[in-house]
Amino acid sequence: MRKKLMFGLGISLGIIAIAATGVIAYVSVANKSSEEKAAAALTGYFATIGAGRYEELFSQINLHSQALISEEDYVSRNKNIYEGIEAKNITVTIKKFYDLTKKPDYMTIPAGVDEGGKAVEYSLRMDTAAGMITYDAYALLTLNPEGEYRIEWEPRLIFPGLSWEDKVRVNTFPAERGTIYDRDGRMMAGKGVASSVGLVPGKMNQDSGADIRKIAGLLELPEEDIQTRLSASYVKEDTFVPLKTVAKDLQALEDDLLKIPGIMIDDQAVRFYPMGSKASHLIGYVQSITAEELEELQGQGYHMNSELGKAGAEKLYEERLRPQDGCEIVILDKEGNIKETVAKREKADGENIQLTIDAWIQEKLYDQFAQDKSCAVAVNAKTGEVLALVSTPTYNANDFVLGMSTAQWTALNEDKTNPLFNRFKAAYCPGSTFKAITAAIAVDTGTVVPDEDFGPSGLTWKKDDSWGGYTVVTTKEYSGPANIENALKHSDNIYFAKAALRIGAGAMAQRLYDVGFEEELPFDFGLAKSTFSSTKTFATEIQLADSGYGQGEILINPLHLACVYSAFVNQGCMINPSLLKSDNAPSGFWKQYVFKPDTTQTIRAALIQVVESGTGTDAQIPGRTLAGKTGTAEIKASVDDQSGTELGWFVLMDAGEQAANPLLVVAMVEDVKGRGGSHYVVPKLKSVFE
Repeated sequence: MRKKLMFGLGISLGIIAIAATGVIAYVSVANKSSEEKAAAALTGYFATIGAGRYEELFSQINLHSQALISEEDYVSRNKNIYEGIEAKNITVTIKKFYDLTKKPDYMTIPAGVDEGGKAVEYSLRMDTAAGMITYDAYALLTLNPEGEYRIEWEPRLIFPGLSWEDKVRVNTFPAERGTIYDRDGRMMAGKGVASSVGLVPGKMNQDSGADIRKIAGLLELPEEDIQTRLSASYVKEDTFVPLKTVAKDLQALEDDLLKIPGIMIDDQAVRFYPMGSKASHLIGYVQSITAEELEELQGQGYHMNSELGKAGAEKLYEERLRPQDGCEIVILDKEGNIKETVAKREKADGENIQLTIDAWIQEKLYDQFAQDKSCAVAVNAKTGEVLALVSTPTYNANDFVLGMSTAQWTALNEDKTNPLFNRFKAAYCPGSTFKAITAAIAVDTGTVVPDEDFGPSGLTWKKDDSWGGYTVVTTKEYSGPANIENALKHSDNIYFAKAALRIGAGAMAQRLYDVGFEEELPFDFGLAKSTFSSTKTFATEIQLADSGYGQGEILINPLHLACVYSAFVNQGCMINPSLLKSDNAPSGFWKQYVFKPDTTQTIRAALIQVVESGTGTDAQIPGRTLAGKTGTAEIKASVDDQSGTELGWFVLMDAGEQAANPLLVVAMVEDVKGRGGSHYVVPKLKSVFE
């Protein structure tokens, strides 16, 4: 489809740079030569256009020109054409001067023009909606009674081929935004159809007040907005006046609207998100570009009708997805035929992109946690391909595209569950899921032997009296030795507090740096850094001990946690997470051998036992070897705080030796206190693995 914009004569320009062999505009011309004065007059004229001060142009043309066109028509013609073609960065280079009595034959002097002036050859360059335009031209300048040069204006000063009877038209050829697909080719963002609801004034009841009130209620629009649209200057009796775009499947709403005289409903192409709420934080949405964004992106091919990716993958891959509309500037003769194409830019559709996301896994994880404040990430633990990124509660991206009412926007912002907050981008206290990391560091550094028995400690423990009244508390005692495997199976806080103290503050901090703490993840989404201390060190023994079992000041991003756990099935190497599907082999690991291969075998075996006979037994699936770790993190204001909440975590992954593409999922749910802690999460992930 081609869009047309017609100008009887042209858009807004920025301040221009003017190169000239003479003196550029706005310098004093006193005591200058006639050529310098003529150059200043010509460059000053185009500088006025560049500044958008069209009302000043008429005073810069000579009396002969002023007699041929009214000031109103002159200003209108120049303004409409230059603004219509989106001209900016106009540069004029003066080439040569002639006395009018000695001009070349190709220069025509209109009858009645005083020959006591100058002819100036120049080159003009300007950027437009259809690309850069350059041309050589000449201008005639005459002296007014005060001895100042004024322009002999003709339409050819706008374009050399433009005559008095010609018009300038801009045709645009809309291009399409690229489509976003999942790994299997399922559309996640692309072309869709919505219903454009509008009014035709000539078909409305004569007394339409009651109808407008009803329409305002049905569409959740202010009555005054509808009245304003109907009273616009362009509106005629048969004009379709658009009011709102609504989803195509709202049949009951459409039925109610169509009962009102004057209502019309047409199909309208829109950006559509088939998964709706199930992938909104991941895919994001587009919206019309704002005036501020248009100014910021000036010169990059955007225009006032452009759509811009505002969140998620739509924003991340804007440069690849965005279309470049085609555009041409043509001169039409008085019969409306194209006389000349001044400039043309072909349209370029946006690039289609394919994500590593598995829409099925994305959907299933969302369904499991839709009623929770939660996040979940799924990855291929071998290749690093990210298979799902879920944050709940959420919004429906289609609502942003169709246009939210004030009530909808207010409700989203005031919702205490914070559906606009993207939880998978944040970092949280990991609780006992961190114990596997402490265990790996302890074994790797040789400070703990895997089978070493730390001995019974009861349900509370402290190192010595230097800790005062502070103790480490664990949830239950268990039979058998207090070694790596049993401590992970039974999630023994005391064991891992002791292990952290053995490792020592310096070594613990260094090994956390080694696995990516305090570092940006190499991932397209801007994820929060994982951190272990606000001071970049463990200030006290108590902080170090608490950190050993995932409390203290430890904060980790869920995808980062998945990357660290991937080392347990990759001989100690951490995956490099990716979101864009590639036909090539994976791009290698993010971090190589952060743990020794033997260490990872020990930890993997212990994590398998967590599922086989430990805290994660509810995740067992017959015939499938799974490894996992539960975690319940306490979130409270102080040690004595009894009113704090809890985060429930579960990490689950395929751990069989023959698993070619092991699935690894990390999930976190807020406010699980009184709901089973981490055990609330376990069966939900099991259902996805099943």
